[in-house]
Amino acid sequence: MKILLIKAHPREDSFCHALADEYRRGALAAGHEVETVTLGSLDLEPYLKHGQKQKVALSEELLAVQSQIAACNLLVFAYPNWWATPPALLKLFLEIILLPGFAYKYRQRKGLAVGWDKLLRGRSARLIVTMDGPPVYYRLYLKDPGYKMMNANLRFCGVKPVRSSYFGSVKLSSARTRRRWLARAYKLGLAE
Repeated sequence: MKILLIKAHPREDSFCHALADEYRRGALAAGHEVETVTLGSLDLEPYLKHGQKQKVALSEELLAVQSQIAACNLLVFAYPNWWATPPALLKLFLEIILLPGFAYKYRQRKGLAVGWDKLLRGRSARLIVTMDGPPVYYRLYLKDPGYKMMNANLRFCGVKPVRSSYFGSVKLSSARTRRRWLARAYKLGLAE
């Protein structure tokens, strides 16, 4: 299987990236092909300034990421949960990359209904999410808003299923708990 691992924490030294690295190690041990994209190293600023009104042509590095997405079977996003959803870096990346003609294509309108073709069918996704609150509170009380956002965006393009794995509270965790979580991330990669 071809896996594209997208590290979406702005800091390379984050625990989120450590989990992503362990997931990668497990997936490689299982015999999968894994490519990694680190969003913090991509130049996304030109796209932030122009929004949807003024289209900015994708850079060579972003066209390469689109090619990696097109070639993979599984998209793995590793990111922190900030203010109940993924960080702005990941949201911006999705807005830039999941373009019409690449990720979806609208059909000619018939009446009031708008239809579209899901151009990323045949791929699934896994979300590896760190948070400072307890995951049970996030799921039950807040109703999992970050997952809902990611699931809606990815399913719109045909990516399904979208599975999630939560790690928290990172802020309050002990070194022992973090080691256990790293082992869990490794096992997730191994089990794909």
